[in-house]
Amino acid sequence: VQRATGIANSRNILATASDPNGIQLGVSQHTRGQINFLTKETGFYQLCLGNQENHFGFMQVYLNFGVYYEGFEGNKQPEERRELNDTLEAIGTSIHKLQLHIFHMWRFYNFARMRRGADSFLLESNYRYVNWWSMAQSCVIVLSGVLQLYFLKRLFNGQSSSRQRC
Repeated sequence: VQRATGIANSRNILATASDPNGIQLGVSQHTRGQINFLTKETGFYQLCLGNQENHFGFMQVYLNFGVYYEGFEGNKQPEERRELNDTLEAIGTSIHKLQLHIFHMWRFYNFARMRRGADSFLLESNYRYVNWWSMAQSCVIVLSGVLQLYFLKRLFNGQSSSRQRC
């Protein structure tokens, strides 16, 4: 889980995962809140996100789920057949390891993409914030110049009476 905010104090988020019985499986309070847990039952798992540190601003959350099986063997072969097919067994083991490595690289790639997206969103938000405040301050400066010019012109304008102001 990763989140990015516009104008905020912190980019941390509280993420908790619960199993179908409501038992809490993991907690993370970090910008990249990775929670790893083992499951033994099927059902609906719950993911809760909390924003206690930043109460204001826009919130963008990226979710990335990965499920993989370790130690799961569907069909066990007899020992004689395994001895005859050592080459096929070695190939199968190396393919399984390769699949795990590819899955982990895919996860790291997704984390890097989420970090880049969060940074991009933060830069875009700050860019809009700076542009709006610069435009507002420019309008205030121009308006104060016009008002100063108006009052200076009024001060030095001569009236029809003989009384002078300066």
